[in-house]
Amino acid sequence: MNNIQISKNFKLKEFQCDYGGYVVKLDSTLLEKLQLLRDKLNNPINITSGYRTPECNKNVGGSSNSYHMKGKAVDIYSPGYSPTQIAKAADEVGFTGIGTYSNFVHVDVRPNKYYFKGGY
Repeated sequence: MNNIQISKNFKLKEFQCDYGGYVVKLDSTLLEKLQLLRDKLNNPINITSGYRTPECNKNVGGSSNSYHMKGKAVDIYSPGYSPTQIAKAADEVGFTGIGTYSNFVHVDVRPNKYYFKGGY
């Protein structure tokens, strides 16, 4: 289930929460910008955390107002690219929230620009 192709390079199941069954919230702007990022890098993008149910968000220690719970955020990596390179490209395609961690990047589509460095 949820093996539905929702853009050129992404399937719905990639956004599922491990604790949420088949429920997925996904903002169309997030998907659009993620596909633009994939095209810009010309490289696969792996989603390590997409939509989170409140239970899932609590289990992973997410913020109580996490954009993941709104379907507006993903944590990603792209083999062969550093988090800094991915963050720069994410900014260029229009992501408004960008967090750089040691081995992944958080990107989201919040209303205002916000950049941060995550815990290592």
